Amino acid sequence: MSELKTQIRDDLKTAMKAREKERTGTIRMLLAAIQAEETTGTKHELTDDDVLKVIAREIKKRRESAEVYRENDRPELADAELAEVEVLTAYQPKQLDDAGVADLVKVAIAEVAADEGEPVTMKQMGQVMKLATEKAAGRVDGKRLSAQVKAELQA
Repeated sequence: MSELKTQIRDDLKTAMKAREKERTGTIRMLLAAIQAEETTGTKHELTDDDVLKVIAREIKKRRESAEVYRENDRPELADAELAEVEVLTAYQPKQLDDAGVADLVKVAIAEVAADEGEPVTMKQMGQVMKLATEKAAGRVDGKRLSAQVKAELQA
């Protein structure tokens, strides 16, 4: 079992003993998403990187839901979703700031340019994104990363 999954299970026990209702519910939801991912297709044990991807996906879902709730004048539901995001972000690695994202993208572009032997254009955005996503390893949201790659390639 991955270390991160073990930590999440331990945190669930702690939250249950402390009677933290919201935290308990959020962690249970996360464990259910992890279990669903493990049983999808061929049954397999997730690595820490796979668990981080599940966490990132769940955070993205919560943020999108909160946005929809805000647009429809349901701030109490949006706040509940964002509270779940706070619990989930504790399991992610420290997120990169804008300068860190820009540096990471520049390195990825330079590596793709070295591989191709020519300057990188928008046609190679997929290659740059793939490399930058691998280098980011869950430390940056895909939307921010994509925006930065586009900005660098169009400059």
